[in-house]
Amino acid sequence: MGACESNRHLVHDGVMMLRVLALSLTLFTGFAQATVLQRPITLNTGTGELFGSLLLPKSDTPVPVVLIISGSGPTDRDGNNPDGGRNDSLKRLAWVLAKHNIASVRYDKRGVAASLAATPDERNLSVEAYVADAEAWSQKLKTDPRFGQLILLGHSEGALIATLAAPSADAAGVISLSGSARPVDEVLRQQLGNRLPPPLMLRSNELLDSLKAGHTDDNVPPQLEVIFRPSVQPYLISLFRQDPSAAFARLKMPALIVQGSHDIQVGVGDAKALKAAKPDATLAVIEGMNHVMRIVPNDVKRQLASYKDPNLPLAAELGTRIIEFIDGLRTR
Repeated sequence: MGACESNRHLVHDGVMMLRVLALSLTLFTGFAQATVLQRPITLNTGTGELFGSLLLPKSDTPVPVVLIISGSGPTDRDGNNPDGGRNDSLKRLAWVLAKHNIASVRYDKRGVAASLAATPDERNLSVEAYVADAEAWSQKLKTDPRFGQLILLGHSEGALIATLAAPSADAAGVISLSGSARPVDEVLRQQLGNRLPPPLMLRSNELLDSLKAGHTDDNVPPQLEVIFRPSVQPYLISLFRQDPSAAFARLKMPALIVQGSHDIQVGVGDAKALKAAKPDATLAVIEGMNHVMRIVPNDVKRQLASYKDPNLPLAAELGTRIIEFIDGLRTR
């Protein structure tokens, strides 16, 4: 056989191997998709309909179900925010759970994305309404025979909602993912103190003091509108009333605290404070993980870029820690 003929055979064999590999991957992917039921799911709250996504592994017996609660502002069920970008963090987390035989429901909070019509005016939003919605979702899931233990998982501000809803929901466990231990007005005061010039910082502190006392203040400088606009102030008043550490300390069920060491929004100190509030909770600090659950260097540009990159893989340890926690609940 000549060199040209030999090369042709090598190329042909190589192409055939690639086709077989591609077919195998297609069959494997198809099998993985087929073993997980993906469906929209809705909740009629009596004051509006909320829309979510269900991932349910096929199983002959009830499987644990995780109610995933997203973070602050217009963050949707997938962890995406029109102001911050698309990263699909919560969507990807839901799939990690599904592949380990754990169901999940993630939903758009009232006033957000598909659930916008439930509360279209943000003046009418409150932490109490978000908590009531999480409790209602929990009741719906607990009465579904396809599900076993209910776990509430909240990300960022969602961790507070999960903590507040868990007792009434009779959850088997709570997972605080990048959750603050301090009242949010303290967090804002610290964050803004590092960024604002003195005159604006003075006005910001006055606004924070007023809202903490339960009073609105319409005199908001344009530079501070994104945080303190009058329409969001009623929600901030309801939020500033909450003490995350105190609420976490009241939990009677097992809890997992997960925090990334490279999170530029919530620090490891908050995670340690939650652990101090509830000493029997499990604390997992994941080295290098940031607020959107990716392993990213402590570089501002790369951090911000990760908030807009849905293709970055989640931190592997995140899934491991959460699955270990849920598996531990099954043996109780």
